Amino acid sequence: MSTPSSGGLSFLHKHHIIAKPGFNRWRVPPASIAIHLCIGSVYAWSVFNPPLTRELGVVASSADDWSLGSVVWIFSVAIVFLGLAAAFAGKWLEEVGPRMVGVVAALLWGGGFIVGSFGISSHQLWLVYLGYGVLGGCGLGLGYVSPVSTLIRWFPDRRGMATGMAIMGFGGGAMIAAPVKGWLLDFYATAPTYLGARDAVQTVVENGRVFAATAQGKIEVVIASAAQAAEFGGEAGIYVVGTGNTGAAQTFMTLGIVYLVVMILAAFQYRVPAKDWAPEGWQPKPAASGLVTQNNVHIDQALKTPQFWQLWVMLCFNVTAGIGVIGVAKTMMSEIFGSVMPLVATAAFASTYVLMISVFNMVGRFFWASTSDYIGRKATYMCFFVLGTALYLSIPYFASAAAANPSLLYLGGFYLATMLIFSMYGGGFATIPAYLADMFGTMHVGGIHGRLLTAWSTAGVLGPLAITSLRQMSVTSAVQDLAAKVDPAAFAAKFGAPVAQLDQLVAAKTVTIAKLMEIAPAGTVDPTPSLYNTTMYCMAALLAVAFFANLAMRPVKEHHHHDEPELRAVPGE
Repeated sequence: MSTPSSGGLSFLHKHHIIAKPGFNRWRVPPASIAIHLCIGSVYAWSVFNPPLTRELGVVASSADDWSLGSVVWIFSVAIVFLGLAAAFAGKWLEEVGPRMVGVVAALLWGGGFIVGSFGISSHQLWLVYLGYGVLGGCGLGLGYVSPVSTLIRWFPDRRGMATGMAIMGFGGGAMIAAPVKGWLLDFYATAPTYLGARDAVQTVVENGRVFAATAQGKIEVVIASAAQAAEFGGEAGIYVVGTGNTGAAQTFMTLGIVYLVVMILAAFQYRVPAKDWAPEGWQPKPAASGLVTQNNVHIDQALKTPQFWQLWVMLCFNVTAGIGVIGVAKTMMSEIFGSVMPLVATAAFASTYVLMISVFNMVGRFFWASTSDYIGRKATYMCFFVLGTALYLSIPYFASAAAANPSLLYLGGFYLATMLIFSMYGGGFATIPAYLADMFGTMHVGGIHGRLLTAWSTAGVLGPLAITSLRQMSVTSAVQDLAAKVDPAAFAAKFGAPVAQLDQLVAAKTVTIAKLMEIAPAGTVDPTPSLYNTTMYCMAALLAVAFFANLAMRPVKEHHHHDEPELRAVPGE
């Protein structure tokens, strides 16, 4: 074995953290869980969507504020780099050990937040992408692989339980992060300058932007509704653009520092077992029959099998469907039910909804992975795809039914359907390593799993792309339909410009579906609850494709098997 580098970071190398005889292996799980709880906060990204889309207007989006579509992609980039970093970090992790990887993950994840903070305060979107998306995403990937592989090495006798603890921590990170992020945003937020009620301030619309005439000249403003202003303790009316603070930049900076400290402290708790170490009295269990192979497939050979690509498609499409909804979960709940049940689907209700996503995502990892031990991996994924397809198809029904006849029954149905979807999303992640081990053996499953996580990266692009592009198509169509129904004189009086300038007014966020509904003819159906229908149908179609990929799963052909005898080492790079 090669001697570790004598450089300044050599003390982090695995050769310096080999556990001494008598080391209590139960010291490692808390450190692993701490790191996964920190990086798992990525699942609460949607909490940042509202403040980032009104960073300048604060109470409402201004013309120069970032769009929801551009902000959602930050989450997508982070997931892409998570998958890429996890896929390529395996061999490096073997060379340097978990402590080195954990420290680098802390620097990237915490540092990514800090860089993102500067991007928000300077209103440079590319800096937020670089910080949170690229650097933070790499930190996510490195942080994801180091605890899991370390725990597997310490607990070969309780493999599922060990990985479940860490992966459950990743899924549950948003449980802590969602309320903490909300509290920090409220703590740092300040209301913008209030000029007065709308009828008390003279405004003019130029190129879709709203300006107010003041003693100092024309200044750009936004018009806030009572609900929007109430979030900052203000009144409905005219607010000056660029004078308030959503608190997003300070929240990013605070979280970056906290994550950096916690993850470094946790990484320093890592130890690796000595060579040939095993729990006292433990003997490996013989492999089962059926789809569970007793042979091993080399990492490079695995990519040449159809089974690898079937599993790739299954993971990719299952994650695409789930991740596309997670990224805009809070927004989706507000848009679908906030308009028809405003007293129930409040901002606080939506925040709790995000928290429950994390709960079901977390619990689903234990529940579905445990269930797969009894019914098999193939049958478990059949549940994901059959039940998931039905659930995605049910969401448009609940949304349209609630729009026509607002009822807690339809809200409850929507809530339950999405929670089950998120449980299966988490279950897919927890079950796939075992499915890989069943198909390819345990010798190289860590590296194979890393390669398979490129499906996660791909899904990080496909999910948000589908949900934002399809939603935007629905929004554009709905706005045009409503504008055609509205009286032109009422339109001009409401927005200070004729219907002919609709595209400019929409681009400047002056015209929205909610504002058009205020002047729409009596009896006009609000299209907001149906904005995600097309998206849900597409997600159901993806799960149907994945169903057939799983249905066709067969054992790996013998000529792909590796001749080298199986090692006692268990999955994980």
